[in-house]
Amino acid sequence: MATNKVTTNVIDMSGNTGGLVWAKGTTAQRPSGTIAGVRFNTETSKTEFYDGTDWKNVTTTAASPTPISFVADFLVVAGGGGGGFDDAGGAGAGGLRTSFGSNSGGGASAETSLTLGTATNYSVVVGAGAAGAQNTPTSGGDSTFNTITSSGGGAGLQSTGQNGGSGSGGSGNAVNGLPVGVGATGQGFNGGVGFYRVSNDEAGGGGGGAGAVGANATANTGGAGGAGLAVSITGASVTYAGGGGGGGRTTGGAGGAGGGSAGTGAANPSNATGNSGGGGGSAGANSGSYTGGSGGSGIVIVRYPNTFTITVGGGLTSSTATDGSDKITSFTAGSDTVSFS
Repeated sequence: MATNKVTTNVIDMSGNTGGLVWAKGTTAQRPSGTIAGVRFNTETSKTEFYDGTDWKNVTTTAASPTPISFVADFLVVAGGGGGGFDDAGGAGAGGLRTSFGSNSGGGASAETSLTLGTATNYSVVVGAGAAGAQNTPTSGGDSTFNTITSSGGGAGLQSTGQNGGSGSGGSGNAVNGLPVGVGATGQGFNGGVGFYRVSNDEAGGGGGGAGAVGANATANTGGAGGAGLAVSITGASVTYAGGGGGGGRTTGGAGGAGGGSAGTGAANPSNATGNSGGGGGSAGANSGSYTGGSGGSGIVIVRYPNTFTITVGGGLTSSTATDGSDKITSFTAGSDTVSFS
């Protein structure tokens, strides 16, 4: 068949309302080809062009999807502080911030829900509980979701109480008492006051909790850790962020409800509950190799509509459940980013 060439620079078909039908055929029916030749391949259902060497598919790039916004709620609990020995105050609980199912820590109101979007990465960090020690316990690790950060609980020391999400109790190692640790605004409460009257009747104050101040110590008896807060973001009421009990010469203070561990006299305290953000208890004896209890690791929980799907980075340990029309993803360890689609 002869080839008809159009020599004009413009082909005006604007007066037509139909469509232009291209040459078409199977792969085997491809012509020898002329550069810039175009045809429709009936086998692949692709439009293709000849580049001078081979027939190539005409490809298109899909437009990026428009991000969709949605409202999500959160619970961010930091890691609890580690307890010490020799009448040290109990360690403070990790800070607690939430927008759902409870007030936030330290007597603050629940926070505003977050507006999130698809196709965006959000940072998640689960704070570690601090290891217990003798003279040098440390504060807990911070926890984060997006713009929300909760501070780790203050360490239970023989000296000045440590500030944190919740503050640690004051030590019983000074006649006039040592300052207590101060809780962060909107996250947790202060620790309790230590006791010292005469040698050998000292005791440390209880660590602060998200829901209450740590109790003051009395003669030979450590103060109890402050209570945590019950939060129902998962659909069930769970108490988090109780303070650690202070160490006493004869009796340690009880651990605060919400994972805080009890203080002791001449014994090693137990560790705070994992993923509670509870503070570690302290020992009372000043001899022997007693070690304070470790703080509980923190937790991050996000509640969002069940029409969305979460993608979790490999550095995080998580699980997802459903409650009514919402999904709830709980992060129990690690740090990475997440996104929604």
